Amino acid sequence: MRTRHAAAGAPCAPHSTLRRLLMKALLKRLASAPGGRRAKWLVLFGWIVVAVALGPLAGKLGEVEDTGPNAFLPRGAESAAVNTELEKFRTDEVMPVVVVYSADRPLAAGDRAAAESDRRAFAPHVAEGRQLSPVLPSDDGRALMVVVPLSDELGDRVAEIRDIAGANAPPGLDVAVGGPAGSLMDQVAVFDTLDATLMIATGLVVAVLLLITYRSPVLWLFPLLAVGFAAVLTQVCTYLLAKYAGLPVDPQSAGILMVLVFGVGTDYALLLIARYREELHRHEDRHTAMRLALRRSGPAILASAGTIAVGLACLSLADINSSRSLGLVGAIGVVCGFLAMVSVLPALLVIAGRWVFWPFVPRHGTPVRKAVTVWSRIGAAVARGPRRAWLMSAGVTGVLALSAFGINMGLTQSEMFQDKPESVVAQEQVSAHYPSGASDPAKIVTNAAQAGAVRAAAAQVPGVARVDAGDRTPDGELATLSVVLEDAPDSDAAKDTVDALRSAVDDVAGADALVGGTTAQTLDTQRAADRDLRTVIPVVLLVVLLVLVWLLRAIVAPVLLLATVVLSYFAALGASNLLFEHVLGFAGVDWSLPLMGFVFLVALGIDYNIFLMHRVREESERLGLARGVLEGLTTTGGVITSAGVVLAATFAVFAGLPLVTMAQMGTIVGIGVLLDTFLVRTVLVPALALDLGRWFW
Repeated sequence: MRTRHAAAGAPCAPHSTLRRLLMKALLKRLASAPGGRRAKWLVLFGWIVVAVALGPLAGKLGEVEDTGPNAFLPRGAESAAVNTELEKFRTDEVMPVVVVYSADRPLAAGDRAAAESDRRAFAPHVAEGRQLSPVLPSDDGRALMVVVPLSDELGDRVAEIRDIAGANAPPGLDVAVGGPAGSLMDQVAVFDTLDATLMIATGLVVAVLLLITYRSPVLWLFPLLAVGFAAVLTQVCTYLLAKYAGLPVDPQSAGILMVLVFGVGTDYALLLIARYREELHRHEDRHTAMRLALRRSGPAILASAGTIAVGLACLSLADINSSRSLGLVGAIGVVCGFLAMVSVLPALLVIAGRWVFWPFVPRHGTPVRKAVTVWSRIGAAVARGPRRAWLMSAGVTGVLALSAFGINMGLTQSEMFQDKPESVVAQEQVSAHYPSGASDPAKIVTNAAQAGAVRAAAAQVPGVARVDAGDRTPDGELATLSVVLEDAPDSDAAKDTVDALRSAVDDVAGADALVGGTTAQTLDTQRAADRDLRTVIPVVLLVVLLVLVWLLRAIVAPVLLLATVVLSYFAALGASNLLFEHVLGFAGVDWSLPLMGFVFLVALGIDYNIFLMHRVREESERLGLARGVLEGLTTTGGVITSAGVVLAATFAVFAGLPLVTMAQMGTIVGIGVLLDTFLVRTVLVPALALDLGRWFW
């Protein structure tokens, strides 16, 4: 019986093997199609059709961006639930603007008259059905405050109120407009110009660096053109997935998306063009050269794109909505960048011919590079003492990493901007002359029947200045309470008060009370950031390790490579902290930075190790381990360094933005990429490989 089964099943094995071989051949043919004599035109035509047909959708990305109150909050947070419940109270969202008049002296009658005059001018802007507050004097007699509830057209109304408030102020009277509406408009003003600023700055930085790298008046245009195709496809895919599949997109992730596409796409272009140039020295036919370049560099580029995309996609496990948005949107950008760089860029290069490299045109039969280069000297120096080399480089990164343990976490509202906006000035004046939470009270949503009991319980909480009654839903089921805190809304004391407030209202039977507002949102975001660190980081490490094991067909090498990138991350965090404290003067580090920086640096940092070790593996099979390591370092040194500088420079664009969070993100990623490029990939990894010998594999 066993013989008959074996005989019957025997023909299946050759068929299965044949299918695998055919599939492998088909994939190879598809991968090298952009280098084909006829296929190159089809590839280019296909991209042009896609760009023309879908291009109009790329401009609609802003239509699907989530700018709502929960866009940057943790999913499932109590403060987010309060925002959702508040939508039941009115069809139009009411948001107050706070106008503060202050002086370094006791206020005079003329100061009070100016505030009363402004108050009358504010009246036409008050939301329908709402009342304008009286002019509220401070206890110290040095400040006045007017609260103006607004609903629609917030941007125009805040601007008009600022014009009115600043027009007739007496000498010595300072006027600032802030509150929730003023703060929101200041943030919107930053994001309104964010996309255009980032696109222009990133494009200029990449163009200049490509000109320096290639020293050609023509070649630098081809990667930028391919990145342009990738950018269109990225925006179209992001728009369609956001509109029809619920992909979360916020203004911050949309802005970072284009920088990521430019940086990663240019990296892949540099690697492919460098390999194509090598093959042009070896082969007279440029089509053959491109097919070989794609075949030999393709696995490394695919592994790199896959690592970054999957690593970013791991952020979908995060609770904070903005982190999830950035991860998923970034993964789409990386995939689109990869597709463009292995299809339309090769097609463009082959169509153009060798002349695009002018004046340094690679000629068939000439040496690929000089016999002695900077990178061959570096490799020889590492080879003379590999253990000393990796111990010294690990020591340098370790010393920098020690500074990461002294980071001051958290930024207040006044510390979120590099240039202090008017809303922050207004909050500082409120905190100086009134209960600090007066301009931005906490919100309680409760069942209306227990509203009185909830109000009484809230009033007994230490740190609460007063509790005011609010609105009721049209059906009378829910009610709101406004809780003015004694401390500034983003202070630690205010967060402790919110914790105590939540405990107090939870004890009111049948109230189902929820506490929200700015302080509660800050508290919930801080705690969610801690949870996300513990959840996402292990998953990212595991995913990256599995990709490295698949690519290198080894265990020790992937573990060591991952360890070097983690060490580089902590070194970048420590170096950035020193820069923040002693040069840039930032008060602390935003709560989202450790996780965002980790995901970006592990995913992007492993990039260069993949490029290096894929080539080392290839050369080691031909030359042996020691010579293979040196040959891999020599052949990839220039291109990986160029790629690292380009990627670091693109993220450095963030450092000039007014938002401290994005400036910190750009600084951390830029420093980390440079450490990976010039120290980890150049010295630490080759030295480890040489010192361990065959055990490395």
